[in-house]
Amino acid sequence: MAIDVQLPDLGDGIESGDVLAVHVSVGDTVEKGQTLIEIETDKATVDVPSTEGGKIAKVHVKTGDTVAVHAPIVTLEAAGSAGSSAPPVAAPPQEEKAPEPEAPPAPVKAVEPAPVREEPKAAPQPTKPVAPPKPVTPAPAPVAEAPSADDSVPAGPAVRRFAREVGVDLRNVTGSGPNGRIERDDVLRTVRDLNQGGSAAKSGAASAAPATGALPSLTGEANQDKYGPVRIEKMKKIRKVTAAQMSKSWTTAPRVTNFDDADITALEELRQQSKDDYAEAGVKLTTMPFLIKAVAVALREHPELNASIDMEQEQVIYKDYVNVGIAVDSDRGLLVPNMKNTDRMSIPDIARSLQQTASDIRGNTFEMSAIQGGTFTISNLGAIGGTYSTPIINVPEVAILLVGRSRKMPVVVKDQIVARLMMPLSLSYDHRLVDGATAQRFLNDVKSLLENPSKLLMAP
Repeated sequence: MAIDVQLPDLGDGIESGDVLAVHVSVGDTVEKGQTLIEIETDKATVDVPSTEGGKIAKVHVKTGDTVAVHAPIVTLEAAGSAGSSAPPVAAPPQEEKAPEPEAPPAPVKAVEPAPVREEPKAAPQPTKPVAPPKPVTPAPAPVAEAPSADDSVPAGPAVRRFAREVGVDLRNVTGSGPNGRIERDDVLRTVRDLNQGGSAAKSGAASAAPATGALPSLTGEANQDKYGPVRIEKMKKIRKVTAAQMSKSWTTAPRVTNFDDADITALEELRQQSKDDYAEAGVKLTTMPFLIKAVAVALREHPELNASIDMEQEQVIYKDYVNVGIAVDSDRGLLVPNMKNTDRMSIPDIARSLQQTASDIRGNTFEMSAIQGGTFTISNLGAIGGTYSTPIINVPEVAILLVGRSRKMPVVVKDQIVARLMMPLSLSYDHRLVDGATAQRFLNDVKSLLENPSKLLMAP
């Protein structure tokens, strides 16, 4: 019995995805849950598993295709169901495959082009050095097939994706990992060798590069403007979506930003006292769980900042749930995973969730639901540096809080100048719904909770 495995529902508003890699071919036997393809959507890169076990009868997609949700990916011959109910039916496919030895003619045809390749060689017969151009002409064919051929090379999905982006054929890369596994650094080393005309260039990757234009595009040698070399790269899908989202926010949500500082001296003392206990439990305690909890509690008191606007229906949608999202700068682009019902979570719960989220993002193992349904966003610039900024609102949300790097500053306390650890805060909000006074009251509540950690710990 033939079964079509379809592209599943990938989340709200996602209607299609681009195929980054196909991990199976006709004749392969797969198990239920085994990855069939790797696909990039508007929001993330995900592996699509097989819903059934069986033998691959047909592959409907190839690398680079855009596939609609519910479109067939592969057709399976379900060995279990077909074999048990009608063994004779299983036999005919095998008989049909018996004539398939005619497939060898395909390779024979593949050999036929060889004379064609030699024809150009015949023209310049006087000089046998014409042999070097020969690998250049056939290069397009192997390069076109490279995505599927690379599947036999030991490398992870992220490394494969990176190699595709820079135009490197993984078959020409020597892996430095366990059992020859190819790492990102191996790809970078190959790129450097190619750019410098090193030994890797002699391996054949260099000859493929000029044929495809991939490496010249990487180095800028093949593209120039009137001022000098340039490098042109196709925009990644996540970057395209981010650009569209930022443009939409800029043009639809009139943004205002309030700046302030929170004195987190006492909070930092508490964190220092507690971090070893958390470390014993395998959790790294930073200031972020405290900030997230403070924001979640304050959002309950200021529903205007936990809402969205529907201008077509002229409605304001106030959300009775609080899902705080954290903007993450990943190697795939900007992602905003959120914690569901953040206001009901304890600080230890938030710390564990943050750690797990970071691991999932790095390993590209997060669920699509993790980046859907957010009601408010926090952007942590402090991990990199910087103090204040004017962040763009993640519409349809109506506010975003950016936190900068905490630093010691002179502060007047009881008429005395003392050094206090201050956390810079920048709150951008949609002025169509949130007034300046409302925004500052919210910011004041966040500050109060951060400056009085006992309140934060006792918050319901």
